Amino acid sequence: MRQIFARLTPALLAALLLGGCGSAASSQAVVSSSQSTPSTASASSNETSSQDTASQESQQEPVTLLVAAAASLEYSFTDELLPMFQEHYPWITVEGTYDSSGKLQTQIEEGLEADLFMSAATKQMNALKDKGLMQADSIVDLLENKIVMIVPADSEQDWNSFEQLTQAETVALGDPESVPVGQYAQEALTNLGIWDQVAAKTSFGTNVTEVLNWIAEGSADAGIVYATDAATTDRVKVVADAPDGSLSEKVIYPVGVVASSAHPEEAQLFLEFLQSDEALAVFEEYGFVPNQAR
Repeated sequence: MRQIFARLTPALLAALLLGGCGSAASSQAVVSSSQSTPSTASASSNETSSQDTASQESQQEPVTLLVAAAASLEYSFTDELLPMFQEHYPWITVEGTYDSSGKLQTQIEEGLEADLFMSAATKQMNALKDKGLMQADSIVDLLENKIVMIVPADSEQDWNSFEQLTQAETVALGDPESVPVGQYAQEALTNLGIWDQVAAKTSFGTNVTEVLNWIAEGSADAGIVYATDAATTDRVKVVADAPDGSLSEKVIYPVGVVASSAHPEEAQLFLEFLQSDEALAVFEEYGFVPNQAR
């Protein structure tokens, strides 16, 4: 072998050596290319997945839901929950109509095309369920609230109990005929033995927001609203909680899908969203308490 290399000219020997190096370089290039293939395939797969997701969303038909909700829920819904839900489901728009639960119950009975109903009391929800107007298996007792006595923020009265409503010249309460907060107030004041005395000087509002505004404006000396409503303004101050034992049951907010909903699947998505940790955290920001028995 040494004799063969000895006979090779320097030029030919150099050519052979360069050819060997070229083969090695080519081999390394193949290995390098092979090693990079999984990364490239992964990136391509991720891109395809993103495109598929975007394609699925673009294929969704736009849907608009209507939620009929108690007036005390308006701020939490409009300020945070509805925009938050639409971030998750951009093809679903949720609109709200807010009033006393009794009025909303009547509207649903008369054909309001609502997809969900969220009441400030179980009474109205049960009435609709008993008439077959709610999907019974969808109803969830979602939140708890409480009733409180409030006065205008600049009031100089030194009041600290429900019983002192008898000392007020004018009182504002929700109408017990249709407003749950009025029904709770009537029950508490009846159990305290002062309902007739207070009712005689009371202006009855059509929903809790109206009662709150009357007291904030000073049109009434005192009144009873939900704790969550009192927390929405600095124009009133809370002077007392409902006494222990004055209410037979907790203030529960149930929610469910209306039986006649034109979009039951999307309504169920919104109902599930309201039960999520992120939605419940928002409700807590507004003073509600998640119902542990839900």
